[in-house]
Amino acid sequence: MKGIFLKYRPEIDGLRALAVVPVILFHGGFELFSGGFVGVDVFFVISGYLITTILIEDIENNRFSIVNFYERRARRILPT
Repeated sequence: MKGIFLKYRPEIDGLRALAVVPVILFHGGFELFSGGFVGVDVFFVISGYLITTILIEDIENNRFSIVNFYERRARRILPT
């Protein structure tokens, strides 16, 4: 399996950090942040963007495989 590497994007790390803040504040009991789920939604949108970018690149380079896609997801999520 060829390695799939996205160019590092510091702005995406910043958006992820901003998405986590409302969740932490919600669980900390701050009433102003009673909608902590919004941070979770933003985090999922960012993840979807990154996964879609990888899929499009694979399809354009004729190397897409559904098996490899799920293998990469499993390796990323499951403990080693």
